[in-house]
Amino acid sequence: MTANYKSELSSAKERLGALGKAAPDMMQGFGRLAKAAIADGTFSVAQKELIATAIAVVKGCHDCILYHVDAAKRNGATEDQLAEVLAVAVEMGGGPALMYSGKALEAYRAM
Repeated sequence: MTANYKSELSSAKERLGALGKAAPDMMQGFGRLAKAAIADGTFSVAQKELIATAIAVVKGCHDCILYHVDAAKRNGATEDQLAEVLAVAVEMGGGPALMYSGKALEAYRAM
């Protein structure tokens, strides 16, 4: 059974919105950090989102995987690029990263 990744991503964003209302200063600070970190520079936004995806895979954060796969794809990352970065994540994260890499690829294809 294929997960509904778009729905799961929407739910994750709703949870973040609720947290933003409960702790606005913290979320605004995190938002500024995230915006600065992902801004176009030596690496493109798509490349940075792929890096974030690899980290999310190694850390095993399902919602982070959805968020960053979506952002990478929206910013022009290809499936081949994702596959390459997932290979690095598996190298660094072993078996658990292998399992989450499958989820990341499935999410990319579903979005």
